[in-house]
Amino acid sequence: MTNQKFDASDDAVCNQSGNESFRTILARTFSRRTVVKGSLASAAGTFIASSAASSRSLASGQLGPDSKLLDFLPVSLAEGNGAIPTVSPDYDYQVFIPWGDPIEPSGPAYQWPPSAEDQRLQIGIGHDGMTYFPMSADSESFDRREIYRNAVNYGSKHGMLCINHEFGTNPHVLGKDAPESIDDVRASQHAHGVSVLEVKRYGRQWRLVNSKNARRVHVNTPVRFSGPAAKSDLLKTPNGNIPLGTVNNCSNGETPWGTYLTCEENFNGYFGASNRESQWTPSKEQERYGFSENGFGYGWHVYDRRFDLSDADFTNEENRFGWVVEIDPFDGTQVPVKRTALGRIKHEGATVVEAGDGRVVVYMGDDQRFDYIYKFVSKDPWRQMRSEGRDPLDDGTLYVARFNEDGSGVWLPLDMSVPVLAENFASQEEILVFTRLAADKVGATPMDRPEWIAVAPNQDVYCTLTNNSQRTEATGANPLAPNPDGHIIRWRDTEQHSGKKFVWEVFLISEETHGTEQSFADPDGIWIDPDGRLFIQTDGGQKDGLNNQMLVVDTRTKEIRRLLTGVTGDEVTGIAVTPDRRTMFVNLQHPGNGDPSVTNFPAPLDGVTVPRDCTLILTRKDGGIIGS
Repeated sequence: MTNQKFDASDDAVCNQSGNESFRTILARTFSRRTVVKGSLASAAGTFIASSAASSRSLASGQLGPDSKLLDFLPVSLAEGNGAIPTVSPDYDYQVFIPWGDPIEPSGPAYQWPPSAEDQRLQIGIGHDGMTYFPMSADSESFDRREIYRNAVNYGSKHGMLCINHEFGTNPHVLGKDAPESIDDVRASQHAHGVSVLEVKRYGRQWRLVNSKNARRVHVNTPVRFSGPAAKSDLLKTPNGNIPLGTVNNCSNGETPWGTYLTCEENFNGYFGASNRESQWTPSKEQERYGFSENGFGYGWHVYDRRFDLSDADFTNEENRFGWVVEIDPFDGTQVPVKRTALGRIKHEGATVVEAGDGRVVVYMGDDQRFDYIYKFVSKDPWRQMRSEGRDPLDDGTLYVARFNEDGSGVWLPLDMSVPVLAENFASQEEILVFTRLAADKVGATPMDRPEWIAVAPNQDVYCTLTNNSQRTEATGANPLAPNPDGHIIRWRDTEQHSGKKFVWEVFLISEETHGTEQSFADPDGIWIDPDGRLFIQTDGGQKDGLNNQMLVVDTRTKEIRRLLTGVTGDEVTGIAVTPDRRTMFVNLQHPGNGDPSVTNFPAPLDGVTVPRDCTLILTRKDGGIIGS
């Protein structure tokens, strides 16, 4: 059993716009060797100079340019391929919250395969992006924004953990190739979504605790829409069913006001067409988002009419997915909110940063071959907007990136003020519901599967580009044509994130590391700590005999050390840290691709027990900062 159907959804090409590709721009402008060295022309040269200067002030002056960021013993190539995880000798890990454990200690115990009712109260499958929200000892009355900023002591041992559940194949979840009833479908649906958990450290061990705010947000949870497209007819169905659910929750974000952003990625694969009432053929909009008659083979549409593209009563149901969803981890009664101003794409993540002028900026990648990188900028400073009762994520401008061949870039607005959009779209609502088509029209640059985005202390922005060749081996001198193993780019916006221009460079090319102790491929998850350490997580065919892994990079010197390798057939993904940075939560997704003959982790190896997605909690043996 593999997750090939799921992987193919990322690698398929839905973009037929003909926009000039990033690969073409890069190949025409720079030789491979020049790119690897990070040497760019004109504007990009300015970028490098400014980055070098600002790196001296990383972490508000806590570390100087000569400080050693990486001082742990790395996992070697020889150790990096096994049926259980391998972590640096300087670190320990705890296995935590595997799929099927109850979200509270008093909940239903794990059994395989799960019932729909039990799975509704259990940790989901497909552990992915996550955020740790620290709590105060007086969390009922303490302002959560102050908790978030200042809770280094108590908050580093007690908090709310929000975790995405991206996907789980039918054989892994149900023990069968296809559902045979609506109950089977509900069990699968309840395994997707988000878990909101209260966690606490006792000594050196973390545990779940009972909490009024612990909950599962899944495919059948009531949700609401907000922002410019919230009342659009494109989000209404003929039978008037209320909006429900979130699915294929990949990466994530967190807001300055203490809420969680979960991102819907490959939502198209859960829909199909039964053709019971009428023959279904995809519209141009459905084609652009990758809808097909059988989807990924989940079979939900056979028993749940919401996911049947040929059912006229549920026309537009598919438009209700593909959004960034905001969840309040401190209020278990809150209805999750889908923020339409951020556009409808296959959201890999939503990285939030405060601009120099106080506005909130959200960077987002659309994870499919030859799709785009976006950013949203709120209309006004976020504190002002919230004080006036306006939501910063509902009012602003959505942009898409164009990478120019001279190392410069432009953020192209996606609104009705742009003539080509006014000519092709009836309203701003339509632009936001069909964001991919709008980005095609303005001439955005197709990228090689944009995934996670992270912002460094010096304001450089990093984005992983996983690959563009369906993860096959490649030969030839230029890794970008084709690009089987991916790379990482970085850019710097003008006006500290709120400007309409940027300069960019290639930071790392995966192929350049192969055959060395720094070997990695298919970069996916990333996070940058306040000292300038870049954490890279991988999802794909690693080279040199490695499992998927997590590495740490000194962004000043590009020194790379391997901190962790996962188990055979898994993906290493998701990063959350406590305020003191001495505890890190990392996920292992689909260990063994769900096949017990490959691995049984986290259970002891027996060749029979079904492996379970889980979280690893990393700590340094000496109690130091993670990554150091």
